[in-house]
Amino acid sequence: MADFNQILDAGDVGSGVINVVVEIPAGSNHKIEWNRRLGAMKLDRVEPLIFAKPTNYGFIPQTLDEDGDELDALIITDQPLATGIYLQARIIGVMKFVDDGEVDDKIVVVPEDDRNNGNAIKTLADLPAQLIKQIEFHFNHYKDLKKAGTTQVEKWSDIDEAKAVIKESQHRWTAQNH
Repeated sequence: MADFNQILDAGDVGSGVINVVVEIPAGSNHKIEWNRRLGAMKLDRVEPLIFAKPTNYGFIPQTLDEDGDELDALIITDQPLATGIYLQARIIGVMKFVDDGEVDDKIVVVPEDDRNNGNAIKTLADLPAQLIKQIEFHFNHYKDLKKAGTTQVEKWSDIDEAKAVIKESQHRWTAQNH
């Protein structure tokens, strides 16, 4: 497998179309993580089935969030995406999130070219309210059996805030790698 941080960058953040690498398919309870040092995907752990991911989960190359990992992305699709693929994705918002006291924001994206729905999803407001509730519930509770109360969805925010979070993460990446 190629080192995604060597062959991809974050994409065209200004236009709202970015590169995202898939780690965990929607519906999976496998916590698969990109290991930057080895340039490989790793099965970190198996979560209880009740905590299966409600969306595809991945990262944006050449970014670093405040927790020291690549910036996370929630990828909204009708079907699960395979681990290890990348896609061009349209930014629709950000879920501001804290995990065990650390900022761990999630950029929310959809495929840039989604002919199944006619590219109908442009903002968070275009997502079903029930899906937003399910995502929020998942992230507020997925660590409850191990360490209850350590995760908190703070708020959902718009595309401009998502772009700002990505740009800050790009600056962190550049500062650490140059």
